[in-house]
Amino acid sequence: MAAIEKEIGDLLKQKGLTLGTVESATGGLISHLITNVPGSSDYFRGSVVSYANETKIKIIGVKEETLTQYGAVSPQVAEEMAAGGKRLLGVDICLADTGIAGPGGATLGKAVGLFYLGMANKDGVTSYKHEFHGTREENKLSAATAALKMLKEYLLSS
Repeated sequence: MAAIEKEIGDLLKQKGLTLGTVESATGGLISHLITNVPGSSDYFRGSVVSYANETKIKIIGVKEETLTQYGAVSPQVAEEMAAGGKRLLGVDICLADTGIAGPGGATLGKAVGLFYLGMANKDGVTSYKHEFHGTREENKLSAATAALKMLKEYLLSS
């Protein structure tokens, strides 16, 4: 078990907060890492892997117009995924990701390794852009790790 997952778990328990995830390009890896910690059921409520746009729309509540206007890999979609997941899972904090893990999938202006990570919490919804340059598996792990770091920084500052 990596130290960051344990640290996050300890912080969530100390603060009495619950966590959920809505994952796309990471395919459940963020929730996998979180649930590697014994006792994570104290704060982790669940995850939705919304890989297809239809799932993002029908289950998470991402607006079809947002997907059409900005594309699935965008800060707007990451934010709507996080906000929708927070509502759906009934959690205090929801992490979300959307990206292009590779090796294919790049489009004009959106390279392989581009990820947007979203977070919804009591302060609102934010997203952060990341660009990774590894293999498919490395990009997924880099994105999941970046999401955990983002959550840790938030928990330490709130």
